[in-house]
Amino acid sequence: MTTTAPPVDGRVIGLAHYASRAVLEGVLSRHGLSFQQSVALRLVAVAGGPVDRVRLAGDVAGALKTGRPEADGVVGGLITAGLLAPDGPSPVRITDAGRALHETVSAETEVIAARIYAGIPSDELAAAGRVLALVTERADRELAAVAASPDQ
Repeated sequence: MTTTAPPVDGRVIGLAHYASRAVLEGVLSRHGLSFQQSVALRLVAVAGGPVDRVRLAGDVAGALKTGRPEADGVVGGLITAGLLAPDGPSPVRITDAGRALHETVSAETEVIAARIYAGIPSDELAAAGRVLALVTERADRELAAVAASPDQ
């Protein structure tokens, strides 16, 4: 029996997101890390050097579609946990413990992702990537328009 795939819409995207995020949060919780913290830690881990704390909080807020105070709290929590450390008056850097945790979580999630994406043809993954990038771009524009609206 062949199942017809549903057309892509917000519900289908949301279901995929929440299923994937639940898997990720299962890994993160075993290591005492929240989803929000993992986003911030990854941004510093892949930066290749110290990151301006204000810019990091802005990037976290943008990625999570959250307020700046919450993003500042996430960064502060990573510093308190010893996963990030101040590197001068404003920059923060990833600590050895932060890098080890990021690498451990990444390795575990890569194995799971390989199982989840196994057997999906690369051309279909590329098409899905293009569609999701376009949806993200348009949703970001909508959010910006709402934020810029004088009614807000």
